[in-house]
Amino acid sequence: MGKAEVSLEHLYKVFTKPEGRDSKLAQIEEHLSDNLADFLSQHVVTDARSLEQIEKEFAQFSVPDSPQFVSEHAESLLEKLVTHSVNTYSPTFIGHMTSALPYFHLPLAKLLVGLNQNLVKIETSKAFTPLERQVLGMMHELVYGESEQFYQTYLHSAQSSLGAFCSGGTVANMTALWVARNKLFAAQDGFKGIAREGFGAALAHYGVNKVGILSSKRGHYSLSKAVDLLGLGRDQMLTVDCPTQRLSPEKALVLGKEFQQQGNKLLALVGIAGTTETGHVDPLDELADVAQELDCHFHVDAAWGGASLFSDNYRHVLKGIERADSVTLDAHKQMYVPMGAGMALFKNPEDSNAVRHHAQYILRAGSKDLGATTLEGSRNGMAMMVYASLHIFGRQGYQLLIDQSIEKAKAFAKMISDHSDFELVTSPTLALLTYRLCPAAIQEKMKSKATEQSRLNEQLDKLTVAVQKQQRESGKSFVSRTRLTVEQYPAQPITVFRVVLANPLTSLGDLTAILEEQLTIAQQTPDWRSLNQ
Repeated sequence: MGKAEVSLEHLYKVFTKPEGRDSKLAQIEEHLSDNLADFLSQHVVTDARSLEQIEKEFAQFSVPDSPQFVSEHAESLLEKLVTHSVNTYSPTFIGHMTSALPYFHLPLAKLLVGLNQNLVKIETSKAFTPLERQVLGMMHELVYGESEQFYQTYLHSAQSSLGAFCSGGTVANMTALWVARNKLFAAQDGFKGIAREGFGAALAHYGVNKVGILSSKRGHYSLSKAVDLLGLGRDQMLTVDCPTQRLSPEKALVLGKEFQQQGNKLLALVGIAGTTETGHVDPLDELADVAQELDCHFHVDAAWGGASLFSDNYRHVLKGIERADSVTLDAHKQMYVPMGAGMALFKNPEDSNAVRHHAQYILRAGSKDLGATTLEGSRNGMAMMVYASLHIFGRQGYQLLIDQSIEKAKAFAKMISDHSDFELVTSPTLALLTYRLCPAAIQEKMKSKATEQSRLNEQLDKLTVAVQKQQRESGKSFVSRTRLTVEQYPAQPITVFRVVLANPLTSLGDLTAILEEQLTIAQQTPDWRSLNQ
């Protein structure tokens, strides 16, 4: 393998110009610009190689001494990295919340990297800072719908913020709950506030034993991370069983009161707008009433479902979200933006000041540096991608995308229900659903012999796992799987296929082929033969 010349002159060229337009990198760039989906279909190779086998390609643990030509390194990346990546653009990749992207993000990504703006401070993001504030304002208006005067006052205010741009929903949830914690234990009667004096002093001053967060068991794992990070302790992540996949306001109120009657304080009630596993939406309006009665912060995690607000036909599913004190959104899900575009929005722009920080060389008092109220410091200008999408798609374009995804999910659910050997487990509220293989004879036996349910469910679990693994390894299509407790089988959790219909290119023909493939795989397994004996 050739080695590049080690000299400052060579290194300067790496910063200023490519090696030549016939370089491998230039070819890749041209192909990507022409048709990304075609590039992926040609270069991403589906095989049965295990993760352990791929890890051997990346086993070198020391930094190479000598430079390498860019073209040679690009060839290496194609062979080792791209070849074994996941083709998320494929219309039959329907197992996760990652989807195909609009073509215009490719040239914009090159511009984003080339500009290399750092959104922590104005001095490195003079134009990107007001752009990000505008994007936060647009999304705030989508959720809360405040007056024109409100946005004129707060959009570019140095004293407050409508929200915080984050790398994703996890950091957005943490940001929202961080704000809630600092508000709960604010400065009072000589106490300087939790941000200054710490958690122990806050509990002592306010006379509180423990502090907790309450959600359904369908809440995202980032909530558990948040109670850990914020010092509440993982045992203070209070969850309610939800066999109907939605948080019961009555159960939430009972659990919240029981917790408070023990000398504790509830920091926040979290409603989910689009659960990760089934796509269900909690009764947000009723939960807002519960939060008010419990006198706690009301946060809505709408990382997945928040984009449904663009649709006049489905916006009502999120009724009550406008009453939330804070809301998490992920643009890299149903807004079709590249990975790393989450947002935490605050109903009251003054709430951001609960976590405001200053430093002498940046984030000076009175500045509009975004890093003063964000958990993350240095970060790129991903808001530009959201800004572009909002303008290129507009509300009407996003409505069409949201509507077709949900309607496709409903059509797929009907397809499953009509098939004698499949069982629809959770119907789609948004564009997610779960189902499993269940031979017609077994479905009848489950209805007539309740005592047999436990044994049969265990056999069906094994069948689901076997089919999901083999389908993934064959590489024609991909669905994920999960385990959950559902209303029709309350005695035990069951293993199910989980489908996310986010890719607009996925057709009903693709979905039919996926079911046929699953049935074919199943019929060749010992579990299927055992069930049908």
